[in-house]
Amino acid sequence: MPPSDSRAWAAGRVAQAFERLTPLAARHTAAVKPRLERVLAAFAAERVGVQHFASVSGYGHGDQGREVLDRVVARVLQAEAAAVRLQFVSGTHAITAALFGVLRPGDRLLALTGRPYDTLEEVIGLRGRGQGSLAEFGVAYDELQLLPDGEVDWEGLGDALASPPRMVLIQRSCGYSWRRSLPVAEIGRLVERVKARQSDCVVFVDNCYGELVQDLEPPAVGADLIAGSLIKNLGGTIAPSGGYVAGRAALVEQACCRLTAPGIGSEGGSSFDLNRLLFQGMFLAPQMVAEALIGAELVAQVFSDLGFDVNPAPGGERSDGIQAVRLGTPERLTTICRAFQAASPIGSYLDPVPAPMPGYASELVMAGGTFIDGSTSEFSADAPLREPYVLYVQGGSHRAHIAIALERALSALAEAGLLPTD
Repeated sequence: MPPSDSRAWAAGRVAQAFERLTPLAARHTAAVKPRLERVLAAFAAERVGVQHFASVSGYGHGDQGREVLDRVVARVLQAEAAAVRLQFVSGTHAITAALFGVLRPGDRLLALTGRPYDTLEEVIGLRGRGQGSLAEFGVAYDELQLLPDGEVDWEGLGDALASPPRMVLIQRSCGYSWRRSLPVAEIGRLVERVKARQSDCVVFVDNCYGELVQDLEPPAVGADLIAGSLIKNLGGTIAPSGGYVAGRAALVEQACCRLTAPGIGSEGGSSFDLNRLLFQGMFLAPQMVAEALIGAELVAQVFSDLGFDVNPAPGGERSDGIQAVRLGTPERLTTICRAFQAASPIGSYLDPVPAPMPGYASELVMAGGTFIDGSTSEFSADAPLREPYVLYVQGGSHRAHIAIALERALSALAEAGLLPTD
């Protein structure tokens, strides 16, 4: 049990954990250089200059900065083409545009990584009615369940592909599931298996939380289309909104036709003179992602040392920036979220309580006093209020902030008598 001075005890535990992580922190820091070199090479190849910070109003036709940004992001994500748009309100919106852009009535969508993230359930038609889901437009849906250990069911993959799908969906991140996130190399093996069986099938990857975490992105291993958010990894904590689609040029254009309109596609959408923030966020992203990964290692080490199950374990392979901690009780979950919120730069006075959230099946408790509303590139945490009460931690612009938040969380758990007793 901790001593009466819980803050000193908590600071000591976090310091000990961080000392053990020194080699891992060095490894994540070293990975910044090659990923930043890729970003710089993209900027140089597209001759980015201050003139590209300007934008146009109205329809957004001929927005030179937007067009150059699209090409830069395509290079960074190792794709043929990309569309980066502030008009995407979230990663879910970008994913939805990709799904509706490619799929047609009578097509079949097959999820290869089990049930998708909560916010896609109403898009597909697994929950809700009357809002124009894929199911209501005649798109059939099937999913290949993950194995009990959270791994892809490779043996069942052949049977799942026997009825030709127009598109397969691969969710790279763990989402709200207790499983490891898929490494890009494994996504590549899935692509090979799908294409060998159904060569015309479109392989779509939900890339949220995964950008710049590994050396390769899914298009480099054969994915046809990917999508994600700008207020996650690629925004570098300063992109004010937006999302992206990237991959084969024809598929990117189809997604854009759902964002705007057929015949307009990628040619529309003003950048509202915010291109500078999007370019600068991309430049900062490799460093910000590395800090978030170091923070995730620290969260994993601290809670693992206390006896909690964590996923991934410290030093485990990471393909996204999410760290899961199985807490077991709602009291622990809400206590930690309150402590994290109190350590936030924005809204530290707020008390996070479980509440409904649009697109989610369960009430959520969220801690995220971020400068960009809803951003998870800065340090934040959230959890669905359901058993086994798993906390999902992500983001972090610098490791010191994450250490401070952890110290407050451990102190709060100790003072509330919520630490494990064995």
